[in-house]
Amino acid sequence: MFWPMTAIALGFLGISVLGVLAIKVFVEAQRLGRQVADTTRKINNAAEELERAAVELSATGETLR
Repeated sequence: MFWPMTAIALGFLGISVLGVLAIKVFVEAQRLGRQVADTTRKINNAAEELERAAVELSATGETLR
């Protein structure tokens, strides 16, 4: 009777550990997704600023020498 109870306890412990690790992975994946979205927004803003600067520069006729 000892070995079946030990096997059940170890199985439950293993499933519990996997559950905790799954929650950690889920939280980190969400954090990574937020960082990717924030970085994408920053890149888009920089691209818009660069485009505006290029339009203003072409309107003045100046060169970048």
